[in-house]
Amino acid sequence: MRSAWVAIAAGIGSVAAGFAPAGPAESQAPVTPHPRGYVAHRADPPPRIDGRLDDDAWRRAPWTDAFVDIEGDRKPRPRVDTRVKMLWDADYFYVGADLVELHVRGTLTAHDSVIFHDPDFEVFIDPNGDNHEYYEFEINALGTFWDLFLPKPYKDDGKAMNGWEIAGLKLAVHVDGTVNDPRDTDRGWSVELAFPWRVLAEQARRPAPPREGDQWRVNFSRVQWPFETSSGRYGKPKDAREDNWVWSPQHVIDMHRPELWGYVQFTSRPPGAVAFAPDPSWPAREWLHRAYYAQRDYRRTHGRWAASLEDVKISTTSGLAEAVLSVTGSLFELGVTLTATGQRWRIRQDSLIWTD
Repeated sequence: MRSAWVAIAAGIGSVAAGFAPAGPAESQAPVTPHPRGYVAHRADPPPRIDGRLDDDAWRRAPWTDAFVDIEGDRKPRPRVDTRVKMLWDADYFYVGADLVELHVRGTLTAHDSVIFHDPDFEVFIDPNGDNHEYYEFEINALGTFWDLFLPKPYKDDGKAMNGWEIAGLKLAVHVDGTVNDPRDTDRGWSVELAFPWRVLAEQARRPAPPREGDQWRVNFSRVQWPFETSSGRYGKPKDAREDNWVWSPQHVIDMHRPELWGYVQFTSRPPGAVAFAPDPSWPAREWLHRAYYAQRDYRRTHGRWAASLEDVKISTTSGLAEAVLSVTGSLFELGVTLTATGQRWRIRQDSLIWTD
């Protein structure tokens, strides 16, 4: 995403320094609905990694819902469809994406280029859902990719590890049409990825491959640029601005808010045998993040963290109790209890979220 590149190039480590999202202040945001969910079934046999999603394993896998604008219902539906399928086995987490595109194009050919300067497809994975230690992957229609690891989000002073590599990654791109030829009309392109569990396990802090019913936080993004043609070539109009289309809406132009990514639930049972189970901790997670952003707003105005929830005008909602805020200099920690289970959830100033 553009905000990520600004942070890397300038050495800022803060998404807010890269752009100013439109809309209300963070603390005024409404209650966020539960992110989208998907049940990923075990692949038997595994799919062929050839870029085509036409073998038996993929035929049995369901599609995700079509992508929406990154800001959700604030913006119109994307002009063309993007959908994803997911599978897994003992060795890999498989992702298959279909991108409808009438003019398939790409320019970047060097590994670890800033791929979103081209139209691209992106994958984000946070195995244990704590907002820290997550993976990002971007690929264009030429098959050029960028893989990176983030210890924490840019907005929390995270610094991307651009030298991180996905050893053993399998990938393929198939173009239904021609690349970089504006004389014809294409149907689109598809991407097939196999992420090795042994690599994802490095920072998962949980079993990888997952256990039956485990849920990982995952999201997908498609960056789509306007184009113009000249002398038989594609180009970008001056001052072009990209569209950002995603599987689970972020409600703000920033992919680096892992708390809003979707949920992928893993099962070994056949398609249709298991329904997606919404995260029972979502009310606590959602409320803690609203309070976290309220604290960020308060500090931006007052130069310090609020010492009480009353200062940031945040109170607990139904199903939550025993909210306690602790502030020590540049640090804060906020905890809240889910009344249905007695489970205690906490968040701190760098957005790390965990349960006791």
